[in-house]
Amino acid sequence: MAEVNLADVNTARGLSDKQVEQQIKAGKKNTAEQSLTRSVKEIFRDNILTLFNLVNVILGALVFYTGSYKNLLFLGIAIFNTAIGIIQEIRSKRQVDKMVLLSEGKISVVRNAKILPVRSEDIVLYDIISLGRGDQIPVDGQVIESRGMEVDESPITGESETIIKAPGDPLTSGTFLVGGAGKMLVTKVGADTFVNHLSNEAKKGEDTASILLNTINRIIKVLTYVIIPLGIILFVAKLYGGTGVNRAILGTVAAMIGMIPEGLVLLTSMTLAVSAMHLARKHTLVRDLPAIETLARVDVICLDKTGTITSGNLKFIDAIPTKASVSAQQLKQIVAGITYGTGDNNETARAITQAIDDPGWRPVTIVPFSSERKWSGVGNDAGQYVFGAPQFIFKTLSTALTEQITRYAKKGYRVLAVAQVAALAADKPLVNPELMGLVLISDVIRPNAANTFQYFRNQDVDIKVISGDDPTTVATIAQSADIRGAEHAIDMSTIDQEADFGKIAQENTVFGRVTPDQKKRLISALQANQHTVAMTGDGVNDLLALRQADCGIAMASGSESTKSIADFVLINSNFDAMIDVLNEGRRVINNIERVASMYLIKTMYSVALSFIFVFLAMNYPFEPIQLTPITSLMVGIPSFFLALEPNFARITNQFMKQVLIISTPAAICIVGYIIVIEIVGSFFGLPYEFTSTLCVLLTGAICWLALVMVSRPLNRLKAGMDLLVLIVFLAIIIFFNNIFSLVSFFDKDIWLYAVPLIASAYPLYMFLQGVISTFLTQREKRRQKKARSLR
Repeated sequence: MAEVNLADVNTARGLSDKQVEQQIKAGKKNTAEQSLTRSVKEIFRDNILTLFNLVNVILGALVFYTGSYKNLLFLGIAIFNTAIGIIQEIRSKRQVDKMVLLSEGKISVVRNAKILPVRSEDIVLYDIISLGRGDQIPVDGQVIESRGMEVDESPITGESETIIKAPGDPLTSGTFLVGGAGKMLVTKVGADTFVNHLSNEAKKGEDTASILLNTINRIIKVLTYVIIPLGIILFVAKLYGGTGVNRAILGTVAAMIGMIPEGLVLLTSMTLAVSAMHLARKHTLVRDLPAIETLARVDVICLDKTGTITSGNLKFIDAIPTKASVSAQQLKQIVAGITYGTGDNNETARAITQAIDDPGWRPVTIVPFSSERKWSGVGNDAGQYVFGAPQFIFKTLSTALTEQITRYAKKGYRVLAVAQVAALAADKPLVNPELMGLVLISDVIRPNAANTFQYFRNQDVDIKVISGDDPTTVATIAQSADIRGAEHAIDMSTIDQEADFGKIAQENTVFGRVTPDQKKRLISALQANQHTVAMTGDGVNDLLALRQADCGIAMASGSESTKSIADFVLINSNFDAMIDVLNEGRRVINNIERVASMYLIKTMYSVALSFIFVFLAMNYPFEPIQLTPITSLMVGIPSFFLALEPNFARITNQFMKQVLIISTPAAICIVGYIIVIEIVGSFFGLPYEFTSTLCVLLTGAICWLALVMVSRPLNRLKAGMDLLVLIVFLAIIIFFNNIFSLVSFFDKDIWLYAVPLIASAYPLYMFLQGVISTFLTQREKRRQKKARSLR
């Protein structure tokens, strides 16, 4: 079947079903956007084909060579951990993918003379697309009908100036319609479109940085350079020291297994994936997993009034003439004529069209609303009229008019002006505007707004309200919602470009009459003052600010362009969901900080013992299988439970300090006790199996003590888990000692050594923890003092 030619396209009726089928069969169909989640194949690949899994396989082959097959049990633990990670991520993927379908915006195409909503991947070459303000242009094409179309091409040019588009002008994928409406003819689809050469730059800047993942990856990177050479040195040293090949292999494998914190990276990525799944169930789509962590560190949230403080629903209240020759009814007709004539579909326009019928004007000139102008206008045979923010229509306002506007604004109304002008053009200043009247619009405050803002206040998160509306109106509404500092409001239309935005952002809470560029500069100023900033928005006027913010949050009811660059999309457009997002982020960070110390205890003492035993003429104190009960019971299994526990405490940003306070004293104790046991064993001629059993008991006891520390504050569930792993550990010692190469539990000589050593472990651990905590605290104070002196 031949493809459709351009000459066959009826631009008024669009393509027919038969023509669409022809284009699909000819391969002239658009491609789907890249999925937010990894494919099942990628999940399997990325979880299985890791450096540490490769090391485990090589170590397993070496153990297999020795014939001590029971020591291969560590491979089972690695496989189990990997399987859990894969299963959890696939579950999370399915839930997130469901949310993507709910949040996915449809594109309006004209087919068979009807406007149909279709997905981006269903667009075909020569489709006719109907565009409105806020739409992102999905493919390349050209304008065939324009009602004041204005396009933001900053993703391509880097310039934030809007460009007016007329019929015949080109349109580029990845750009945004910031004003007006119209239709376009699709001239390129799929790989031929510009957006595919843009590498998603139009939608997203740099990926969200994860402090937690970056810190863990740095640890892993260092270990990568340590584990392999140290293992080789240890093996050679034992071999040349007279140890048999098999014993040297088993000791080296045990050391290297101990050094690998293999579950830590897996646990972190899995916990983030599970958090995304939890949020998806609460109707919040996470577009970038590390953003969960970033939002938890946020200390300033910038938001627009609409959709956050208010429900987003506006209501037309009244039209108040200010010119004697104009009646209220005439003023309403003018407002309706402008609104219907421009075809605007913002909240204000919807409020007016719901309240007033179309007067049937036939516009000659159309200037749609834009966030930069803050007014819209229509010209016909009767005259040329504009409707919008008074401060942007008139260069100066009379004292009487200013007082009248302020009076209405203090009652919480949006006050808009209607004026007649001598000339009307989108790219030129208004000529001699003559005020005809004022229009009052009211907002509806969300029922739970005050409670939501109270919660953030309790969490030391500041709220900044950045709006395009009158600052007095916004401040009144913000005060009604109990936002702290709402009385500190500023009219940004009075601020010039050279003003100190850092000072303005710090001293004020409510910012009114803000242009899109000013929104971006305010957020940048807050970031320059060392704040981590989140921005919520739902319109194209929020695009620049969302790109600038550390974390962008979009409402599902907002424009497609806004949703495309946000880190989170609130499916129900309910700002209350931000509490869940903040809590999920804190749970991830706090829990990973806790359990990371458990993994690093094993790494620390294994690295230290490997260095020490290179120089000692003794066998390495463990066999691989002996570490399995400690690795799985004291670290692996509890960490999966603890990582998913509720933990919504404030973020301290002291990851390494928290880890070191738990892991360092435990590692020092284990290394110290093992050296003592080996020296005593050598002095009294104790067999290897006896000393290694003592080492397992002491290591297990200290790791269990660290687990209890990590589990604080204890509750019934965590106390029960800690007790259960201890019981299982003892059961292994009692009933399965032969499998794990341990001496019998009922050998009284073991307990003659073990009991006093274990009894002394707790006070020694607490003493070392106090010393290390004091050292780290003093070092932090010195660092802060030095930083202050350099300012």
